[in-house]
Amino acid sequence: MSSLQVLVIDDEPAIRQVLAAYLGRAGYVVDQAASGTEALERLAKGDVDVALCDIRMPDMTGIEVVRRAREQGLDTQFLMMTAYASVSTAIEAMRAGAYDYMIKPLRNEDVLHRLGQIADVLRLRAENRALRSLVVGEAGDRCRMESPPMRQLERMVAKVAPTDSTVLITGESGTGKGVIAKEIHRLSRRAEQPFIPVNCGAIPETLIESELFGHTKGAFTGADRAKKGLFLEADRGTIFLDEVGELPLPMQVKLLHVLEEKKVRPVGSETARPVDVRIIAATNRDLAAMVAEGTFREDLYFRLNVFQIQVPPLREHREDVPRLVEHFLRRHGHGESWRLDPEAEAMLMAHDWPGNVRELENVIQRALILAEDGVITVADLPAQFARPSTPRAQGARTLREQVREFEAGVILRAIEEAGGDRREAARRLGIGLSTLYRKLEEYERAGYAS
Repeated sequence: MSSLQVLVIDDEPAIRQVLAAYLGRAGYVVDQAASGTEALERLAKGDVDVALCDIRMPDMTGIEVVRRAREQGLDTQFLMMTAYASVSTAIEAMRAGAYDYMIKPLRNEDVLHRLGQIADVLRLRAENRALRSLVVGEAGDRCRMESPPMRQLERMVAKVAPTDSTVLITGESGTGKGVIAKEIHRLSRRAEQPFIPVNCGAIPETLIESELFGHTKGAFTGADRAKKGLFLEADRGTIFLDEVGELPLPMQVKLLHVLEEKKVRPVGSETARPVDVRIIAATNRDLAAMVAEGTFREDLYFRLNVFQIQVPPLREHREDVPRLVEHFLRRHGHGESWRLDPEAEAMLMAHDWPGNVRELENVIQRALILAEDGVITVADLPAQFARPSTPRAQGARTLREQVREFEAGVILRAIEEAGGDRREAARRLGIGLSTLYRKLEEYERAGYAS
């Protein structure tokens, strides 16, 4: 079903009504106008995508309607209809801004073909606008992680992506929920269509309905032209509602109606427009608890929570830190070769990462600014990574000795958490088993407890 809004303009009632009825049955949202004046009044709302306009009408020509629409800044596409075709008429219509013209009597299949062509053009324009504001990561810009929690997450993404199921992604801030949403879209049947992200917490409450569903010209103070809305921009593609838990209750009701009816009604419009869009939502809040508190609608929660993906915090898959570090060094290293020295890597592995992957990326970006000679050292890391020591200890031991003690603590704690299984501890730390044994021998010689 198409979401195009079509206006049929013709002073002959029989032609106008038959064509409008046929297009309505074909799935288009159709309005009618019996004159040029009536058409301009309807077009002024700014939400008409295509106008099928007769060239000869009593009050003004169809070409004059096109000219006035263009003068008003309207971007409606015009298909002109005439029983008096001539080369000069066609040229004049095109110069005025018409998309094309058709000869009466019209053949239904020809009309549908032309509307399909216009829909393709409008879709490409929408995708180009979306691409200018968002670049969805290419395959080479993704980091594949090997920890069991992330491999399980990857399997869930692969299962749900080819379906049209609504997905709810949950997890702490900075865990990469937006990356997961893009990956679902990339692997879906909608991959060639728009991916439109929306930060629900960043849009003022007074504007969020207009941003999501669009508005007509004059719908409210400051609406000097029509706005399509992000749901219609995402038609046939995916809309990603990030921080969906921040939506105010009145907006939750309207979102629920869109999910149930698969139609959106722009602010100021009396017509609901069908929309074919997959919804992926994300939140770092406990929506079930919010439902119990009465701050999130239970019916909307069930609509969104068809398939839930929980993204683990980085502290629960520390073994992926080295791969993430390599990924960010490639992304932000400006083509140069960079590496971490062992002491710096040990400190990154031991950190709890309350800001998760986003915090790690910020740390690497900062370190790249400070580092020299292609090596990131402890000195290039933020202050919170240097465990404070007593003045006596600082004077008694070198930096390397202090870092080795810190590293020993990390490794011994990993062995303890793995229940004494050194192979499992090595896997979690992202190092080889032989490396683990070698380091344990070093710690024993140095007198560290094991």
